[in-house]
Amino acid sequence: MIRSLTLALLLATAAPSLAAEPAAAPDYSAALADPARPAADRERDAARKPAELLAFAGIAPGEAVGDYVMGGGYVTRLLAAAVGPEGHVYAFQPAEFIAFKKQYGDDQAAVDAAYANVDAVAGPFAAPPFPVPLDTIITVQNFHDLYLKPFPEGTGDKASAALFAALKPGGTLIVVDHSAADGSGTTLSDSLHRIDKAAVVAALTKAGFAVEAESDLYARPEDPRTANVFDPSIRGKTDQFALRFRKPE
Repeated sequence: MIRSLTLALLLATAAPSLAAEPAAAPDYSAALADPARPAADRERDAARKPAELLAFAGIAPGEAVGDYVMGGGYVTRLLAAAVGPEGHVYAFQPAEFIAFKKQYGDDQAAVDAAYANVDAVAGPFAAPPFPVPLDTIITVQNFHDLYLKPFPEGTGDKASAALFAALKPGGTLIVVDHSAADGSGTTLSDSLHRIDKAAVVAALTKAGFAVEAESDLYARPEDPRTANVFDPSIRGKTDQFALRFRKPE
C-alpha cells in the first residue's frame, strides 16, 4: 500500500521547483475561440479550465502531441488549435473502448475528419501505436481506467512504459485524474473511478519518468473522495490532481 509520505518524498526529490510553470506560455485565447469547437465544449470550459491546462502542459505551436484516450475529443480539439497548422495531434482511442461502445469510434472519426492536423490512432489500451516521437502526451481522467477489472493485471505498468517510449527525450506527460483516498492505491479505480495520486507517481516513476510539477488547478478539498465520480451528488465537482512528468534527456 502506497502512503502519502512516499508521494511527498518523490515530489520533494523530483525537481528543484514543483511550482514552476513552463516559461513564456503562449496565449491560448485563439484556441479556446476556435469556431470548430462545439457549443457543448464551450459550456464545459468553466469547470475544465482549458487555458490553464494547456499552460500547465506547456503546449506550443508546431509540437507533436498525443491525446491518450481522447474520449469525445474535448482535449483533442483544444490541442489541434493550440499546436496550429505546423503541429500535429495524435488522438488515441483504445480498441477495447471502441469495441465496448461504438460511439468512441464515431467520435474519434468525427474529430479526425474535422481537423487537418489530427490523426486518429487506435490500438490496445496498454500499447498505443503513436506513429512518431511526441513532445507531449496528455491524458485526462483516464489513467485510473488502466486498473479496471476487465483489463489484465499489469496493464498499468505496460501502458506507463508505452507512454514513456512514445515521447521524445525531454518530452512531457500530463496526467489529470480523480483523487482517491490517500493510501488506497489503485483499489478504488473500478468501484469509484478514482485513483490515489501516489499510485500514479509510483507507476510512472517506475517506467522512468521524473515528476516535474503538480498543479492544484482542479483541487476541490471539500470532496470527501468517497463517492463514485458518476454519482450525481459529486459529478463535475470531484477533487482532481494534475501532474507533469518528464522523460529524462
